[in-house]
Amino acid sequence: MPLALLALAIGGFGIGLTEFVIMGLLPEVSADFGVTETVAGYLISGYALAVAVGAIVLTVAVTRLNRKSALIGLMVLFIIGNVLSALAPSYELMMLGRIIAALCHGAFFGIGSVVAAGLVAPNRQAAAISMMFAGLTSANVLGVPLGTFLGQATGWRSTFWAISIIGVVALIGIIVVIPASAAQVQKTGSILGEFRIFASGQVWASILITILGYGGMFGAFSYMAFTLTGVSGFASSTVPWLLALFGVGLFIGNFLGGRSADKNIGMTLLVLLIGLVIILAVFSRVAGNQIGTIIALFFMGGFGFAAVPALQMRIMIHSKEAQTLGSGTNIAAFNVGNAVGAWIGGLTIASGLGYSSPLWAGSLVTVAGLIVFLIAGFARGGELRRTSKTPGGTEQAAHDIEDDASANSSSPSAQSV
Repeated sequence: MPLALLALAIGGFGIGLTEFVIMGLLPEVSADFGVTETVAGYLISGYALAVAVGAIVLTVAVTRLNRKSALIGLMVLFIIGNVLSALAPSYELMMLGRIIAALCHGAFFGIGSVVAAGLVAPNRQAAAISMMFAGLTSANVLGVPLGTFLGQATGWRSTFWAISIIGVVALIGIIVVIPASAAQVQKTGSILGEFRIFASGQVWASILITILGYGGMFGAFSYMAFTLTGVSGFASSTVPWLLALFGVGLFIGNFLGGRSADKNIGMTLLVLLIGLVIILAVFSRVAGNQIGTIIALFFMGGFGFAAVPALQMRIMIHSKEAQTLGSGTNIAAFNVGNAVGAWIGGLTIASGLGYSSPLWAGSLVTVAGLIVFLIAGFARGGELRRTSKTPGGTEQAAHDIEDDASANSSSPSAQSV
């Protein structure tokens, strides 16, 4: 594994920790600032909104920079946001710090995906992207429980100081080990010209597949604590450990999904979307059984996140003229999916359908994503048959990604890395 991928993974770990650790620290934060837990919860939704905005706006703003320089600037922004959060004397400044840190989230993963793909040979690009996202999944498995424990033991501000230090480590890694040859700027004419990718039906299909496919899983996950305690009968004290099990599923799914996508993106997405539909539907039926819940929770995480590398690769293939913007837009789509899924899941609970209802609702949302994928694949022609050994398949698409970057640089092809 190139050390540059490790630097990107460390950055992803810090960003994932910033996004999720606040959930376990809301009681301490709300007490410190003298606000209700509902108001404190806006620190979560405000972050998510800023991610969606920053993923597109900030990506376009730095699109003329060398990608390594852009990543350095984004990580500096991330550090500033978390230092401000750690020092914030008021709720308002805490929110500002969260927004500043969030703005870099989408652009970092969007640009980082393109850089990661340029670090390895064509038949390993999805796996490389999955390695960067491994930092995000590790934040769920290890970072959030440890960060919550640190914040509860020594004060919530200490957690944000720790995240700032992680950001500094990632920044040093990006500066030292990411080669300039893998981070050349993509020249596509005017900045407005970047938006030509949105004339592609396949780009919009990729966005919708991400929103619906990922949103179905996240909608179910948003209310998982209520499902585990109110339906499965687990004690509240066991919820963090059960969510850590979900995180293990994320980690393993991300790892295996990246390797599968390198062989056949279309078939990988088909199998994973169908699998996620089934898992969510079955989970809604077995939620009253604790053993069944534990098994289903693990596989929900695995199938849900295994599709991420393939979803990211798909939009990069179809936004060849502006891959950085396409990649960043897909990160925004993940967060839109989070919001849509949580909204639908909340509607089912508010309608009196019970705490297991977000699970079957999530299954239906994922079915919609599967339908969009099948229609888009049919329109594209033979997407499910495309393998790394056939023309137009994953390897050819990976060459397209590589050619797009190398066409604008006299540096050696990233394939030789």
